[in-house]
Amino acid sequence: MSDNNVPFEIQEEIIKRLPIKSLIRFQLVSKAWKSLIGSRHFIADYSAPHPQLQHLLVRYDDGHTSKPIYSSVVDDHTLPNRRVSLTPPPLVNWLRDSIIIGSSHGLLCLHCFYGDDASYGFGTRMAVIWNISIRKAIAVVVPNEPDGEIYITFTSFGVCPETSDPKILKITEIKTWSDTESVTLIPWQVEVFTVSSGVWRCPYSTNLPRKSVQFSCSQVVVDGFCYWLATDRSTLDPGFKAYNLIISFHMTSEEFTEVNLPDSLIYEGSADYLNISNLRESLVVLDRNTEENVCYVWSMKDDGVSKSFTKLFTRCNTTECARI
Repeated sequence: MSDNNVPFEIQEEIIKRLPIKSLIRFQLVSKAWKSLIGSRHFIADYSAPHPQLQHLLVRYDDGHTSKPIYSSVVDDHTLPNRRVSLTPPPLVNWLRDSIIIGSSHGLLCLHCFYGDDASYGFGTRMAVIWNISIRKAIAVVVPNEPDGEIYITFTSFGVCPETSDPKILKITEIKTWSDTESVTLIPWQVEVFTVSSGVWRCPYSTNLPRKSVQFSCSQVVVDGFCYWLATDRSTLDPGFKAYNLIISFHMTSEEFTEVNLPDSLIYEGSADYLNISNLRESLVVLDRNTEENVCYVWSMKDDGVSKSFTKLFTRCNTTECARI
């Protein structure tokens, strides 16, 4: 395919329809193609949902190796028969006991500690962003939390919908509500890392969550927002978490916002029985009721003015709700 015969815009449209293996090979054709395939806007367009091409990323342990196995599985009536094994880049393989903190626009972000790697030092907190389509990854050193006895740190990942710039969000909060009055340091510390700049910085917005808000580990990215389940610790009864809510973070404006849960879930008790997930680019809340042995699934609707929840369905005879 010659640049003299076919306009580059047409070449780009053709390349977008090629399978991943071809993309990897075609990066060697020319500098222009390599630059195109590795660009943020191409990755965003290539990762957009296509009716004829839906895949699931599956990670599992086979019991024979110390490293997890990654596979791409076609999401259709043949599930899980049509699958292809993926080869993680060295940066991913070097992680030990890694956790997936988010995925967006075809990028996967993992977080853990590096092992004995001399480049970073033993026990360094790292995040690795893996572009599965072109088999490349970058490593980001995550700053240490001030004091592990007092503070706890959460990390999240998403992509800015306007610039296609991947971002890692680091949130440090005080572990125990009783310590918020005695600790002299600021109760919240939020830092944002952007791939384009390569540095950590403060968010654009200064409206941090209230210091009484406690994040949970349940988080998800939907349509340019990162969401967490949270609890307002100022309403705690002894041994009982009384007020549940959702905290959102906009990947473009970098503003935090509180989202009210359905009335039946606000005073449900511990947020441990709740979970959030992404279902067809909509935020859903899973409410596991152990007494009734059912799981309720709620979907959030955003009309641009307010956010409301609708119960989608109830799944019976289940002892545990996993993420959708």
